[in-house]
Amino acid sequence: MAPLYGCMATVIGASSAFVPRSTHCRLIERGPMVPLHATATPRTGFAQQLLDVALASPIWTYVLVPQARASIVKTAEKNNIPWISAKEWLKNQEDAPWNDPRTADEYGKIQYPEYYKKSFHAYSEGNLSYDAAFEQELASRAIGARNFPKYSSHGEDVFRGAFDQGLSKLGASVHHRRDEDNEVVIVDFGCGTGTSTRRLAKQYPQATIKLIGIDLSPYFIDVGQTLLKLAPSAIDASRPLPTGWITAIDSDERIQLRQGDIANTQLPSNSVSVVNLSMVLHELPISAAKEVILEAYRILEPGGQLWISEMDFESPAYKAQRENALLFSLLRATEPYLDEYADGMTELRNFMADIFDVVKITAATGRHYSLVAEKTKDGISDKDSRRQTVIEDYRFREDGSYAVDDTHLKPWESSSS
Repeated sequence: MAPLYGCMATVIGASSAFVPRSTHCRLIERGPMVPLHATATPRTGFAQQLLDVALASPIWTYVLVPQARASIVKTAEKNNIPWISAKEWLKNQEDAPWNDPRTADEYGKIQYPEYYKKSFHAYSEGNLSYDAAFEQELASRAIGARNFPKYSSHGEDVFRGAFDQGLSKLGASVHHRRDEDNEVVIVDFGCGTGTSTRRLAKQYPQATIKLIGIDLSPYFIDVGQTLLKLAPSAIDASRPLPTGWITAIDSDERIQLRQGDIANTQLPSNSVSVVNLSMVLHELPISAAKEVILEAYRILEPGGQLWISEMDFESPAYKAQRENALLFSLLRATEPYLDEYADGMTELRNFMADIFDVVKITAATGRHYSLVAEKTKDGISDKDSRRQTVIEDYRFREDGSYAVDDTHLKPWESSSS
């Protein structure tokens, strides 16, 4: 298979050969290999054990978590993201499911995978609560403002836009079916409250494109469906009694948000043009991530693509953060599978190369990547009967540096500095 651009082609068992042009990549033969840019080794030892004990104690729950939450709310309000008034407006919607006392009993009967029942993002119930659902989009907006202070309340847009650019460079496209109804389906795995699903809808406004967002949390789906139904304007904090959401939301009948397991979607095989997987893999054990990737392959039609946007622990920025015991312990305390994801990045890429016909990866930000995997156009699933798949890796320049400079605000830096 020819590379996407001219590149340094390195195939296991073969010598390096330079193909003239300007873009550097590494072509990796499918199968086990040792990455050129290995992830940082997780911290171990007595000091790390003490940190882990502290973060599992009431000190974390009753001291550090409230302080962190107060800090992020303050960041939001400082950047004209009206966290407090927007959350109150949403909670007070009388006809919303969270104000129906029968909802709690109904959702308590749903069977969730064991890995999903853990604490996430400093919420003791993880994603299985309305409080986490109310605050997902608020927190994302605030973190975007904090990490990209130059763009203030639009920092999240810049962040998500970087992934869009990365996917576009890799040839991301919506495969159009040639059947009678000509319907095109994009499925957003792990959609949360639908932020990424709504973004996809704006990027692909064609009437023939249907968008399905799937998430395990019924609480997040309730919030997403309610926001689509209300179609609120962006809140005007200058008004005496401000009402609305932090961003304007358009009602779109093409969007369906569903509660379900993205490892078992119940969608027909070979029926979907695109599966989008944005910032989800790092929240899964490797075994669950593989099941999700297999399900994506199953439902994709021949010629369809899997789009992944994720953290890159092979980037210098995240490698440095992982080597900092305190900083990474704080991050890991809110993400129970982060070490497993970091250690398993190469394994996951090789797993995709064993399944998909094309796998390409590039740097999106200074610490994140975009990846496109394409299903073979003839629909053959037996890897031995297909040509050998290589991973086209464009994340690093020829001098070994990461292809995108890290512009995230460092954890110890102030946005006013």
